[in-house]
Amino acid sequence: MGRILVVDDEKEIADLLEVYLQNDGYTVLKAYNGTDALKYAESEEIDLAILDVMLSDIDGFRICQKIREKHFYPVIMLTAKVEDNDKIMGLTIGADDYITKPFNPLEVVARVKSQLRRYVKYNNVTPEPVSAEYEIRGLVINKDAHKCFLYGEEIALTPMEFSLLWYLCDNRGKVISAEELFENVWGEKYIDNNNTVMAHIGRLREKLKEPAKNPKFVKTVWGVGYIVE
Repeated sequence: MGRILVVDDEKEIADLLEVYLQNDGYTVLKAYNGTDALKYAESEEIDLAILDVMLSDIDGFRICQKIREKHFYPVIMLTAKVEDNDKIMGLTIGADDYITKPFNPLEVVARVKSQLRRYVKYNNVTPEPVSAEYEIRGLVINKDAHKCFLYGEEIALTPMEFSLLWYLCDNRGKVISAEELFENVWGEKYIDNNNTVMAHIGRLREKLKEPAKNPKFVKTVWGVGYIVE
């Protein structure tokens, strides 16, 4: 099924998630602190990580950043905080989902399944006879190879970042609303005040070396959405 890294300094929470995930057939690796979590991330094959934000030694944001230096598997953040800024920060540094405590363990399992489905989908693209590729002013994105290049240099995108950019390029010249992006890329119903798309667009622009005020590739049409011209 998959190998899940669960990181939480509250042993009861980590053990509870382990039980529910194992009941669904997943193999669970547990860490009660950031140091052990990073050791697992370096030495083990992992398909998805669930990271508590508030840990005694290294916070979950830092762990997520370290994971994203080498790996692109889904990361779900757990936190007792509900402020939008914390959620945006987690999504901006590369997390794929965010769950606040207290939570229903069944919801966590459902989120895990959803993220793994997307990850498998976007990393096992069936080759077509003709390559599906867009080249836009030095930006090249190839769906078959699942690779993106900027002026000849490969850009490391997470599966979600890649699918977000691909959807915009595939609809080049059309303004796409945050609602349409979320429902087509994430495959879930959009909820008002959802900052997920904005956070991922910000992360994508950073990787494309886009200036904040005058981006070259992914442009904002205020009050409407985003467009790749």
